[in-house]
Amino acid sequence: MIHRLVCHNGRLLPVEDVRLSPGQSGLMSGWGLFTTMRIVEGIPFAFERHWKRLSRDAEKTHCPFPFDEGAARSQLAQVLSANKVQEGCARIYAMQNKIGFWRSDENFPDADLLICSSDLPSYREQMRLALRPHGRHAASPLAGVKVTSWLNNVWNLYEAQQAGYDEVVLLNERGEVAECTAANIFCVVRGRVATPPLSSGCLAGVTREVLLEIGEAVGVPVEERVLMPEDLFAADEVFVSSTNRSLLPVSHIDGKTVSLAQGDARQKLEKAFGRYVREYVESHSAAATKR
Repeated sequence: MIHRLVCHNGRLLPVEDVRLSPGQSGLMSGWGLFTTMRIVEGIPFAFERHWKRLSRDAEKTHCPFPFDEGAARSQLAQVLSANKVQEGCARIYAMQNKIGFWRSDENFPDADLLICSSDLPSYREQMRLALRPHGRHAASPLAGVKVTSWLNNVWNLYEAQQAGYDEVVLLNERGEVAECTAANIFCVVRGRVATPPLSSGCLAGVTREVLLEIGEAVGVPVEERVLMPEDLFAADEVFVSSTNRSLLPVSHIDGKTVSLAQGDARQKLEKAFGRYVREYVESHSAAATKR
């Protein structure tokens, strides 16, 4: 559940005072973007990577994005301070306002920027994943774009949870593994880690991006390659990554038990990722102190 104070177009407001209109056509049709970031000791981890992805997605979707990175960072800091968030997560939404027929003549900006925070969600220590054929359409020009029209994800997650699973592996139209609804997926074979390429239709997750960068240096190379469901079942270990999960092992997929090897590869990556986060937080805390 989100915290009470949010920032809407630069104004810090109680959530009940935020006005969103039926005349905001992008809001009603899902023509908008969002990103979720982890807050560690009051610092938004990897803010720059999240902002870069938002900017890239805005260009791809023709969503106006007239926002200044520094101003948005300051507004996020206001939200975190007002809600007393030291450990948690935050979301930034950018919503198109003036598109299509079903819009009003109200004096909206071209796009709204909405920033909110929340506590960290809780997760099971070992994930149980369902399997959904045709859950991703890799050929779509919007594949891998984090848009606010998120029904495909929340609907697939709801169905999986109703069946007793924690998440769901989405397969694309070729039957390849793409991702989960809110996490990237990895498998380990003989110490080597593989994750689906972006051509599978998966999101370029920030945690995924960092793992691809740091794996080689800690003796656990991470590579992108096409994965089929059979690769997950035959792997020494399967795990997922996301902003709010870091790295979590998977114990079951589609009702079948998958290997839960003691996970040297995952544990090394998890420790290396933890160090990366720690160094980021310390450097940005020091920079904030100097300002």
